[in-house]
Amino acid sequence: MDTSKLAAALTKRSRSNFYYAFRFLPRDQREAIYTIYAFCRTVDDIVDLGSDVTAQRQLLARWRQELARCYHGAPDGQLGEQLAQVVRRFSISRQHLEAIIDGVEMDLDRNRYETFDELYEYCYRVASAVGLCCIEVFGCAAPSARDYAVKLGVALQLTNIMRDLKPDAERGRVYLPLVELKRFAYPEADLLAGRYTPAFVELMHFQAERARGFYQGARAAYPKQEAKRLVAAESMGQIYYALFRALEASEFRVFDRRIRIHAGRKLLIALRCWMKARFV
Repeated sequence: MDTSKLAAALTKRSRSNFYYAFRFLPRDQREAIYTIYAFCRTVDDIVDLGSDVTAQRQLLARWRQELARCYHGAPDGQLGEQLAQVVRRFSISRQHLEAIIDGVEMDLDRNRYETFDELYEYCYRVASAVGLCCIEVFGCAAPSARDYAVKLGVALQLTNIMRDLKPDAERGRVYLPLVELKRFAYPEADLLAGRYTPAFVELMHFQAERARGFYQGARAAYPKQEAKRLVAAESMGQIYYALFRALEASEFRVFDRRIRIHAGRKLLIALRCWMKARFV
């Protein structure tokens, strides 16, 4: 399989919202986004699927070296070769890709966050940095596009955190700020055990209001003059906002089942965003 098909297959196989939000892009941009996603998925899986911390750090270090070769030299692997082509074609800032590795490595260093300020740094690295790569692929030049990408990235990651409380707890990870668990009198032990209580619901409504604030912040920063360039990002945002609303509608019953948006609805949302952008 050639490198572009490899990246696309990995993206589709993961059932990622990336696949549905970006599948209608022009081919060169679509393949670039799939490659960036494949890079993100690959380095994230090093941490999520491994158990030997020393080996995990070594693999991440190798990816840092491979990333350096993408900018200065010749990459060793298929995905590295494809990423190097994307970097050259779209002038992707190295600092954004480095931030993504920094973010996934944080999961090796800590599994608790005392405050939201600490959690924000994690969200920025694993999500907003991806958005900043994307707007470079889209060719967005508006000054507010960066703020839009950062705020939308945090909103998406906070939505992921709310949805994934159970699998994260099974890995021993708690992404909800500990000071907020204490504030709502919801013990960490209850979260790890998946106990659904009135205190949990209150805590989650608080988390949802924060996420909603980032969605609204992204909307306020949205550069309308870049509507056609940002339609894929808008599709992603709308798909995730539908997931966010589904979480709210379920009263955050994330311990019972994994709340998701079905593929057909994702595709419909993406199509609506694309049709709307055509008439801007």
